[in-house]
Amino acid sequence: MHFSEQVREHGFAIVEDVLSPFQVDSLLAAVSSGAVPDALRGGVRNLMELVPEVRTLAASETLRALVAPVLGENFFVVRAILFDKTPDANWKVPWHQDVTIAVKERLECEGYGPWSTKADVLHVQPPADVLEKMISVRLHLDPCPSENGALKVIPGSHQHGKLNVAQMERFVEQDSFVCEVRLGGALLMRPLLLHASSPSTLPGHRRVIHLDFAAVSLPCNMEWFEQTDNPSLASL
Repeated sequence: MHFSEQVREHGFAIVEDVLSPFQVDSLLAAVSSGAVPDALRGGVRNLMELVPEVRTLAASETLRALVAPVLGENFFVVRAILFDKTPDANWKVPWHQDVTIAVKERLECEGYGPWSTKADVLHVQPPADVLEKMISVRLHLDPCPSENGALKVIPGSHQHGKLNVAQMERFVEQDSFVCEVRLGGALLMRPLLLHASSPSTLPGHRRVIHLDFAAVSLPCNMEWFEQTDNPSLASL
């Protein structure tokens, strides 16, 4: 089954060997630079502003080959985050869906809300049909077996829209799948896929570059906070 079909049916897919060892080393050097404060290394938002190499990566043919089969040709990157589980920044993430997006300013719009602020950036919950036109690509800069805080997912849960607490509790009674990914591999997932993770039990790092892509414009003059248009669209 092609990975795009896996995403459609199960809400996620694992694609190995997306990045070469050289690319991984280059990205590790970039995200370990002085531009990324050590105190924030557990989770660094607005990563494309801090690390230009990540913006270049998001616009690369490598990422295009992953995203276009899922979203079509008219997509763009809207958010980049670095996650790094270490012995000093090690956390458990309960079952949840990713239901917020980052935007440039607060504009009241029907179906959008509630609002919140994360790392000085406005976030809002959009309608489910916006989230259904998005895909997250998690690029692994370290090996991620189950012992290193790999994501757990409930296959197919993305097909049921936004879930309330009671609905989530029923879903998590089902069998989950642990998304073990080798160094250089990618995990593709729909934002509405129920997912969680356990703390890492290994010393060292679990560094993941999390990129969100969308294929939908926002209404009411609202703008994605980190939108970077796909340069290949100019030739379409």
